[in-house]
Amino acid sequence: MKGLELMSFKIISNVGTARSMCIEAVEKARQGKFDEAEELLETASKSYLEGQKVHYDLLKREADGSDERIPLLLIHAEDQLMSAEQFDIIAKMMISSYKEMAELKAKLSLL
Repeated sequence: MKGLELMSFKIISNVGTARSMCIEAVEKARQGKFDEAEELLETASKSYLEGQKVHYDLLKREADGSDERIPLLLIHAEDQLMSAEQFDIIAKMMISSYKEMAELKAKLSLL
């Protein structure tokens, strides 16, 4: 495996890991384990950035005039990249909501 195929798999692998970590982070937040959730999001972000770097390199090659054929695998990799980005956004919103609910529950228990 080499060239575009290898780069596509690097994107898929990195952003798939990031997406999974985002899902796990939301579950940790639901359980009230906010520190663990934040750690998972940080790790997910690093993994996502690795995939994004490979994608950037591909875009740069095309901008520099590469006439390589765009394979279906690369399209799938880009789809996974966008999906991971959306999971990250949603995970951050959900974790924030779980934190707010936990704070409200804590305040209610004091009444």
